[in-house]
Amino acid sequence: MDDYPLLNLFWTMLWFFLWIMWLFLLFRVIMDIFRSDDLSGWAKAGWLILALVLPYLGVLIYVIARGKSMGRRDVQEAKERDAAFKAYVRDAAGTESGGHKGGHVEDLSKLADLKDKGAITEEEYQRAKSKLLV
Repeated sequence: MDDYPLLNLFWTMLWFFLWIMWLFLLFRVIMDIFRSDDLSGWAKAGWLILALVLPYLGVLIYVIARGKSMGRRDVQEAKERDAAFKAYVRDAAGTESGGHKGGHVEDLSKLADLKDKGAITEEEYQRAKSKLLV
């Protein structure tokens, strides 16, 4: 360790970090090339060849030329995933926004409230709950 100064260690770590970050960017660009709907097959092939044959220059050119649309695609994909997740949660909960779909989550909640307020007995609550869950 005496023959490798601390400054060289920091430089090595910096270059390693930059190399890893560049690899992430390269894979991100390649993924964006394939998910882009506005590029034809030949354009995708051209961008991919450029990114693989001249990796540093190809990635830099791609980010400069298509970076803004790359960001828009990311935002659109995030919105679609969020909408799909919300639809899944609504479906799993058994309710839709704006109406009752046939799930009984709300009914069970109302029954529990009635039981807590003393409006119905435990026996009535269990009977009504079993009817809802059948």
